[in-house]
Amino acid sequence: MAGTLLLFLFFLHLTGVRGTTEEEEGGGDAGGGDGAEDPVDAADALRLDYTEMRCSVLPLIPHGRYSCTQGFVVDSRCDFTCAPGRRIEGEHSRTCRHGGTWSGVQPICSDTEPPKIRCPRSKIKVAEAGKLTARVTWDAPVATDTADKTLDVILVGQEPGTDFKEGPNIVRYKVYDQARNRAACKFIIRVEVRRCPALSPPMHGSLTCSSSDDAIYGSTCDYLCDAAYERRGEPTRVCQFDRSWSAEPALCVPMAIEPNVQTASALLRQFFQKRRLLILSAPDVTDPEYQLQNVMIQKAECGLELRHVTLIELLGSPPDETGRIKENNLTSAVIDELRMTFRISRQYFSMVLVDKMGLDRERFINPLPSEELFSYIDSFVLDEDEREKLDLHSEFCSDF
Repeated sequence: MAGTLLLFLFFLHLTGVRGTTEEEEGGGDAGGGDGAEDPVDAADALRLDYTEMRCSVLPLIPHGRYSCTQGFVVDSRCDFTCAPGRRIEGEHSRTCRHGGTWSGVQPICSDTEPPKIRCPRSKIKVAEAGKLTARVTWDAPVATDTADKTLDVILVGQEPGTDFKEGPNIVRYKVYDQARNRAACKFIIRVEVRRCPALSPPMHGSLTCSSSDDAIYGSTCDYLCDAAYERRGEPTRVCQFDRSWSAEPALCVPMAIEPNVQTASALLRQFFQKRRLLILSAPDVTDPEYQLQNVMIQKAECGLELRHVTLIELLGSPPDETGRIKENNLTSAVIDELRMTFRISRQYFSMVLVDKMGLDRERFINPLPSEELFSYIDSFVLDEDEREKLDLHSEFCSDF
């Protein structure tokens, strides 16, 4: 109603319409001005009243808006709101006051809400066959923000599609919006290297494996036997995905000896660079020294085998003379040549130690305990590599 009245008065001012006085009706002086109102003064007063009843239009705020209860007239209140993801800093409302001024100051809409980011789920990856690493890929996470469409996503860690080492690997992502609000996420890539139980080298042999870590999935191990030993079984085993080895372990067994040869040289060639010989000679099987030595030799059989020593027995005299390697008998011609080659008498007890090159290394004319025999061989006959293997397998023999 007040607005309508104001417009009506303003219209009267513009058209020059105004009311008459008593003097004008009664025929008073036409030039008299004491009882008349100046039309210019009335317009100024009307304009002043109009200004005091109205405020200027409020400017819009970036990323926000406002709504007013009565527009921009006196006592109207304008309330400010911000776009999603932003918050008002300053006055939440302003009121049009008498005199045409607004209360307070203009607020601003600030971005205080951080963006959102979700990383991929943590994962377990099995290392590839024969490797200690795994190649892992994933989709980069997508970040969202209520205020900004352009976001700066930063990877902290290895790139997808690269090789990750064994164990847990932490991958982190960070994201910033234009107001530098920050969010982060992380996930774990755990690389699992599958391993089989460790293999032991065969007695009288060794293992050669394809990987420095010889028990990982996909690696292979080859069984090798020492000289004078033959492999029995599969030569290669593979570590499988289920952590088990393929096939059964191979064995290294003493080489097969052909005793039915006609000369000592043909017999000795079978041992050349492969095995040592311990030739035991006695007048007959009833010889006390032979019987004592025979008992000690039988107890030392495992220790002799570890040292690559083959026992040859020459017993008695012709025509009842016998020669044997374990249960294999030698011919009379081979027996005679062995005695001549190594100067072995039939008349008394003796032992001759022959090395892998066929050389006479030591002679013993009295029965010798196995410990003393082994001590001599270990100290003066074995090479360094053989001593290392001997230490490795010593637990297999009680007569070591």
